[in-house]
Amino acid sequence: MLGLTLKARHLGRYKELLRLFYKHARSGPGRDHERAEALTDDLERLGPTFVKLGQLLSTRIDLLPPAYIDALSRLQDDVEPFPYELVERLVESELGVRLNKAFRAFEREPVAAASLAQTHRATLRDGTLVAVKVQRPGVRRAFLEDLAALSEVAAFVDQHTEVGRRYEFASTVEELRRNLLQELDYVHEARNLRRLSRNLREFPRLVVPLPHDDYSARRVLTMDFVSGKNITSLSPLRLAEVDGPALADELFRAYLKQILVDGFFHADPHPGNVLLTEDGRVALVDLGMTAQLPPGLQEDLLELLLAVVDGRAETAADIAVSIGRKREGFHEDTFRREVSRLVLEHKGATLEQIDTGRVILDISRASRESGLRLPSEMTMLGKTLLNLDRAVWALDPRYDPNAAIRSEALNLVEARVKRSFSQGAVFTGLIDVKKFAEKLPDRMGRILDVLGDNRLELKVKAFDEGMLIEGLQKIANRIALGVVLGSLIVGAALMMRVETSFRVFGYPGLAILLFLAAAAGGVGLVVDILWYDESRPRKPRFR
Repeated sequence: MLGLTLKARHLGRYKELLRLFYKHARSGPGRDHERAEALTDDLERLGPTFVKLGQLLSTRIDLLPPAYIDALSRLQDDVEPFPYELVERLVESELGVRLNKAFRAFEREPVAAASLAQTHRATLRDGTLVAVKVQRPGVRRAFLEDLAALSEVAAFVDQHTEVGRRYEFASTVEELRRNLLQELDYVHEARNLRRLSRNLREFPRLVVPLPHDDYSARRVLTMDFVSGKNITSLSPLRLAEVDGPALADELFRAYLKQILVDGFFHADPHPGNVLLTEDGRVALVDLGMTAQLPPGLQEDLLELLLAVVDGRAETAADIAVSIGRKREGFHEDTFRREVSRLVLEHKGATLEQIDTGRVILDISRASRESGLRLPSEMTMLGKTLLNLDRAVWALDPRYDPNAAIRSEALNLVEARVKRSFSQGAVFTGLIDVKKFAEKLPDRMGRILDVLGDNRLELKVKAFDEGMLIEGLQKIANRIALGVVLGSLIVGAALMMRVETSFRVFGYPGLAILLFLAAAAGGVGLVVDILWYDESRPRKPRFR
């Protein structure tokens, strides 16, 4: 019975999603912002899963025009809070202790409520003020059901439409699945909070709330309570009370370190997650969405950022092409021209003129339109920098990110080198040296034996000798055949002067036979050259 219910639910979702895709993919001429607002309204109506989908799509400037990105970025998932009785029941179930035993005080009204969870202020037994994030009951199952329907629709669109084959919507849905599963696992988020706090210890103006492990579980997260206000909503009077330029500089440099040194960064620094605390520091909260970059990609991104800020368009295009995956029909010249335009527009700009994150996203969009698939981390990085630029601009509108990247480049490279000499890396290197040293005597012994027995051979395969010999034989055979055919023609010409009773077409018979033999041989040689040599598959000349 349950299976039939889920199947019917999915069927309804299939129809709704296909109708939505048809509506927006086939919409006629009109202003982009009107269609974007209509899409936003439709996603809000479909529920929390699709609000999250819209928020993810707002990072994909390579898929959607700017008007859609702006509209989807404003998507909010504020919903009515669920009853306190459910909160109490879920917390007790997850922590294995009664609520009044774990907390001295627990406020019934949440300080914030969203589609995934709601947060309550509470006080531990030792007097510590904390924030308790409680997952909405049943939300995981609902998300998985909606994602199942969404995955099948995305796969259908990718297989049966040109736009699907071009943009690969199934990969976007898979990215949404990974992000949501991470956000729904509060043990994972607690780990992220501790890791980010360690990485940012050298930035005293930044604060990351730490989790309380004894009061946290998979669906309940208890962390330090941070009292602060959204940076972009601060009044000029409040901003005048703090050192805005210093905070902006430290926030921007901290993100450069996260992205280019640590390879682990807070991927959702939208205004609601970047707060100005009462003591004048910047707090980074809600680490449900993070991203990790492999070392090779970190180095490529550092080079790309430096190329962008220095106006080296050709270098920026080279790096983008090297880290991307070329698809069939990739228009490299078009992509390079677009990257040159974007980089030259950005050169010398401040935050008042252009966003660093917007440039990265524009490069991602240009790559997709040209047939180059960049790593998905690029779009997440672009969206992160875009949100970061807004937060930095709110603290200091005159801040120059280009100058910060240039001045920080040497420190970033030095930090990466030091990181490569970490204890783990050194131990790994020592293990490799140990293995090499253990095998060295045996290998040296074998080499000396070969030298002593005069069995050393040097094999160089610059080309295929067999193919070369075959070609030379073919040339020699054709030369010999040509000589024979020429001899037949000369002999036939001489025989024309010899009178004989055997005649063909009124000419000496033997001479005519020689001519016919020479003609047949010549035709055969021409056919072999023009037909068989062209149709025969050619082997590579070099290996």
